[in-house]
Amino acid sequence: MNLVESFAEFKAGKNIDRPTMIRVLEDVFRTLIRKKYGSDDNFDVIVNVQSGDLEMWRVREIVNDGEVTDEQSQISISEAQSIDEDYDIGEECYEQLELEMFGRRAIQAARQTLISKIMELEKDEIFKRYSDRVGEIILGEVGQVLKRELLIVDDVTGNELVLPRSETIKGDFFRKGEMVKGVIKSVEMRNNNPVVVMSRTATNFLEKLMEQEVPEIEDGLITIKKIVRIPGDRAKVAVESYDDRIDPVGACVGMKGSRIHGIVRELKNENIDIVNFTKNETLFIQRSLTPAKVSSINLDTEKMKAAVFLKSDQVSLAIGKGGSNIKLASQLTGYEIDVYRESDDPVYEDVDLDEFSDEIESWVLDQLKNIGCDTAKSVLDLSIEELTRRTDLEEETINNVLKILESEFADD
Repeated sequence: MNLVESFAEFKAGKNIDRPTMIRVLEDVFRTLIRKKYGSDDNFDVIVNVQSGDLEMWRVREIVNDGEVTDEQSQISISEAQSIDEDYDIGEECYEQLELEMFGRRAIQAARQTLISKIMELEKDEIFKRYSDRVGEIILGEVGQVLKRELLIVDDVTGNELVLPRSETIKGDFFRKGEMVKGVIKSVEMRNNNPVVVMSRTATNFLEKLMEQEVPEIEDGLITIKKIVRIPGDRAKVAVESYDDRIDPVGACVGMKGSRIHGIVRELKNENIDIVNFTKNETLFIQRSLTPAKVSSINLDTEKMKAAVFLKSDQVSLAIGKGGSNIKLASQLTGYEIDVYRESDDPVYEDVDLDEFSDEIESWVLDQLKNIGCDTAKSVLDLSIEELTRRTDLEEETINNVLKILESEFADD
């Protein structure tokens, strides 16, 4: 029935500071006093959290017998001398209260209140602690594998974190007991409980991994200007060095790829392109389309569009698997990039796919555009197998499209 022992039991390992501990205990005992006496104005509560000692004192002014007008603040001389015979009129009488005086039910209720307050403090502490760490890398052990999420136990604090399936990379497969790394994406309150959400798909996860692997980034010699990624597939990172002696791309990749390989393994073989940032927009677009080699670029800075011309064998590289390369290059540079095949014959010009809208259904054209094919020749540059694999179109539909596009150039 000892409330202080109850407090010690529930406080253990919850990182609650001493002033807060004292305040909570004092609040609980003052609530007990108010319920029994109607007010706690003339009571002192003394808590020693180290020794676990608790003292409650009722303080009243001593008056003559029969002159008590307020029982809360006054006590008769005869009653005061029954507590201590040395008391005299006009002095303050200190009467120590024992916990048992409040009754078993009241003490039990106070114990439950105390436990509840400690749990609320713990929730507040968890919410604050992890809110301050949003964006930081965290390591934990898989505690439970559920259908929609994984429950992760923080390796440092032992608190439970949540890694939703939507925040995992497509190649991720974790078993109970395995260690998993991610960033703290957010801290939310659900049903009055703090929920710490982890992520492995966030762009800042890649950023933090690079900070760990590349000392020059940690030291501020190299800055990450921007990161775009398709988690588990491809990522592009624009970096810049403030020291002319440091090659930012080489520093990030490391000797024989030593630095970048560890990150690639952590991200389940995500293909990471490190790009040297420049304010020269044409050069930046050219670099962002790596590994493709660009022949020329026409920029429309007002509409933020870029027409990129490449040799035939470079078109598929520029577009990338499923259009990933051109999509990420556009996100990295802020330009809408259109890829065109460079022709040796100046008369031989390309035709925009939209020109065929009267012969080819719009949903078919959209499928082709989604993989980065905006012109007739960019479609013709790809094989039937490639088009079938990268779109949701059937082979018969693709054959019909190719015939229509080929006839356009045959007529010319």
